[in-house]
Amino acid sequence: MMSVTKIVAALSMTVGYALAFNGDLTYYQPGLGSCGEQSSSSDHIVALAPAQFTSDPNACGKTIQITYNGKTTTAKVVDKCMGCSDDSIDVSTAVFTELADLSAGRVQVEWDYAT
Repeated sequence: MMSVTKIVAALSMTVGYALAFNGDLTYYQPGLGSCGEQSSSSDHIVALAPAQFTSDPNACGKTIQITYNGKTTTAKVVDKCMGCSDDSIDVSTAVFTELADLSAGRVQVEWDYAT
């Protein structure tokens, strides 16, 4: 049975627009990601939850826009976050600090694929 997240992602790709997602934003120390790209904490990168990553076979290299508390930034998909729930994302510290203080550790954000 297909999850609701996969159905929504599939529909948004079919219709030609993306729907916003709401989830946790956390940060991690990047390295060699699931897309085969080496990244560092200063790069603007994101790891998607497995449900998001696998629902789009072309996820690698896409840009997402992340909004928190009136601030917005972008990040490139380069990895899969195995510990993330369906709509949550994991980003480099460079991305996280543009939105919140690292001491927060985890915040609720809205994100979407950039157009």
